[in-house]
Amino acid sequence: MALRETHTYEALVLVAISLAVVIGPVVKLLAMRRALAQSLLEGEAHFRKLADALPEMVWTAVSGRGIDYMNQRWCELTGQPVEQALGFGWKEVIHPDDLAVALQSWEKSRQSGIASEMEYRLRSRDGGYRWHLVRARVMRDSSGAMIKWIGTNTDIEDRRHTQQGLEDQIKQHTADLMEANARLETEMRQRALAQQELNQQNERMLKELTRRSRRATLLAKMAELLQSCADLKDVFSIVAGMAPKVFPEFRGTILLLNSSRKMLEMAVQWSDCQLPAPVFDPQDCWALRTGHVHVVPAGDLTAPCAHTHAGKYAYFCVPLLSQGEAVGILHFQLSQPREPVESELSFSSTFAEQIGLSIANIRLREALRNQSIRDPLTTLYNRRYLEETMERETRRAVRAEHGLGVLVLDLDHFKTFNDTYGHEAGDAVLREFASFLSRSVRAEDIVCRYGGEEFVVVLPMADIDASQARAERICAKLRELPVLHRGRSVGKVTVSVGVAVLPANGTSPKELLEAADAALYRAKREGRDRVMLVEGPASVAVAREAGAPGATFAK
Repeated sequence: MALRETHTYEALVLVAISLAVVIGPVVKLLAMRRALAQSLLEGEAHFRKLADALPEMVWTAVSGRGIDYMNQRWCELTGQPVEQALGFGWKEVIHPDDLAVALQSWEKSRQSGIASEMEYRLRSRDGGYRWHLVRARVMRDSSGAMIKWIGTNTDIEDRRHTQQGLEDQIKQHTADLMEANARLETEMRQRALAQQELNQQNERMLKELTRRSRRATLLAKMAELLQSCADLKDVFSIVAGMAPKVFPEFRGTILLLNSSRKMLEMAVQWSDCQLPAPVFDPQDCWALRTGHVHVVPAGDLTAPCAHTHAGKYAYFCVPLLSQGEAVGILHFQLSQPREPVESELSFSSTFAEQIGLSIANIRLREALRNQSIRDPLTTLYNRRYLEETMERETRRAVRAEHGLGVLVLDLDHFKTFNDTYGHEAGDAVLREFASFLSRSVRAEDIVCRYGGEEFVVVLPMADIDASQARAERICAKLRELPVLHRGRSVGKVTVSVGVAVLPANGTSPKELLEAADAALYRAKREGRDRVMLVEGPASVAVAREAGAPGATFAK
């Protein structure tokens, strides 16, 4: 019995111990929960105290139930009591235009658990609306499960206005910059175009200056060459060679007035210049009529020149002046479908001036030379020219070993004739005899008035027989020549002739003239109107043996 009681007590002790083991942790857990709940309550109170001290709206929300806490800042700013904002009462203060977007953002964040941030307008206490920045973050437990949402609403109205103002300023500045940039681009394009045009103008100007410089150089070269010309043939040769270089786009020709000034005759042409005929009337050219450059555009029939074809290209004429007097024209034809420019007309006038000046110089030199070597009464060569020519011809004859004949002629009884009819009639006889004498010899023969009524004829390549035959023919023909003065015949004119030849009668001008003059005096002494050779048959025989064979005159 005592043993049974002992076992029962032990069993009770074991039960008590087991209960103590089981109940102890439970009690401890309950105590911990009470402590945790107390801590949570204290923490929530502390959180709310802190939230009420913040200047922003602070709220918490539970998924599915909406907002479960809102600090007092909500009421201060919106005028809506906090109790009305809980749950989904906050929707009443959202601007109607922003409500759908706000709900859509909240639902998206609630389902995804991703933090959200957006801006929308809330009604203010004064009835207006202000922009707020709303941020929401999810709170999770240690297992990662969502507990609730915590968020803030920050008034950004002033910042938004500032930002809007900045954005407006930026937009305005951007617009100003774009406008300035557009103006700058326009100016740059205009400057680029202007620069391009300037470059093109400079290039054209450089080309034009190069052409002008080249033309000026060529004109200077031509002027230098023209100054050295001996006759008009040289002038025309130089002009024909230089004109295509100075005016490469022009065809041209020079037409000169003839000695009677009644006709225009083509003197030279270049670059295949085409004219209807080589001779024209001076009235056919308007440049000669007006005394100025005359330009005829292509197809213009206002005042065309009759000395050229009315072609499809323009042409112009420049008068050639010599000592202020028109001597001809310089005619240009364009080879391209355009009109001549002012610089080309100016150069063409300078070109014509140089040609006219050269022609004037040559004609002046020719006039001076003629005055120095021509007899003014008979227009035959004078004694000075005879001396120069005789020197040249005798040297040539000696060097080539051929003959040279010299005739000295003297009109018979000319002093008596002068005393009878007067000096005027005597001059008429001298002129008529000089003309007859020029017609009675070859082109290469030289006829001179030696002095008074005495004349000399030099016969290159003539032997004694040819010289004598020519002298006899002159005497015979002169007897048949009628000489009139004031419509009346002055009677028969005769001449006495002395003949000498090279080398039989000498090899110098002085020897030949003295020999021929001696033969002339013999003709005078023996009755005049006759031909006499150098005295002595031996002289004649020597002359015949020394004569050049074949050098005879046509009978």
